[in-house]
This record gives sequence, C-alpha cells and structure tokens, in this order.
Amino acid sequence: MKRTALIALLPLALLLLLGAGARTASAQEKAAAQPKIQASAIQVEMVKSDEIQLPIQFQLALYEHLISEITKTGKFQHVYRDGDKDAASASGLVILHSNVFGFKQGSEEKRQVTTVSGATQIKVHVNFTDKDGKSELSQDVTGNVRFLGGNLRATYDYAKKVAQIVTTDFQ
Repeated sequence: MKRTALIALLPLALLLLLGAGARTASAQEKAAAQPKIQASAIQVEMVKSDEIQLPIQFQLALYEHLISEITKTGKFQHVYRDGDKDAASASGLVILHSNVFGFKQGSEEKRQVTTVSGATQIKVHVNFTDKDGKSELSQDVTGNVRFLGGNLRATYDYAKKVAQIVTTDFQ
C-alpha cells in the first residue's frame, strides 16, 4: 500500500519540480531582459536619516560598510566618497543616495539567550542617480541581525545587500 501511494505521488512531485524550474527560468529571463546600468564610477553619499533619529555609530557604520562592499564588487573603476571633488569630473558617474526610514535597535543579550527576540533592523531607501539627478534605480533595502552578532552587524548586512544590487544591475 505504501509503495503504491509513493508511485502515485511521483508524477505530482515531478510536476511541482518542473513548474518551479520554469518559474526560476522565467525570473532569470526577465532579469536578463532588463538592461544593466552602465557606469564606470560611483559616489557614495553620506547616509541620511530624515524621518528617524539614528545613532551616529549606525550612520557611520552604514557609510563605511557601503564603501567597502561596493569596492569589493569590482564593478566601478572609482568609488568616490561624499564630498570628493574629483567625482565632479568623472565620466559615467552614478551617485548613491541612502535615506534611513526605519530602525529598530535590538538587544545583543536577548539574541544570545533566546535567539527569537532582540533582532536589530535597519530599513533604508537607496536611490542611484546620474550626475543630473535622474533616478537610474531605486528600492528599499533592509539590514538585519537576528541571531548572532552585535547590533552594528545589521549595517554590514545592509551593505552586502546593496553590493548585490550593484552586482546584478550594473554593467
């Protein structure tokens, strides 16, 4: 009886797997169809926090992790910091604007004890613009630290996600 039930479920399992594969291929085709943004340099502006009060250590960590992770992608010949005068004469420049709109500071102690509470979360709106301010790409990115690590680890998670956007959407 058990063997018959397994044999009967086998075609259903195959259909589910093939359907999931088709959806994955479709998502890949859509990503490939969308043209990648061409840029040879990026200027990372200081992270702003217009809507909420963000502790300065988080603001600085967000900025420094962004610089580091974007540089690691190797997508740009130059990565300029906010206020760098050489960026004005750079060709193919995009500017990264980041604005924090959500922040929940968790507890490192609670994470170590329970692993289900104490999460830190940072929500940031990122906008890549050209020199004239025309938006090239805009989306919301969330940095989290849920289990292990200090609260500032959420800034690293955010920067890694932005670097992933750079890797997939820039040529």
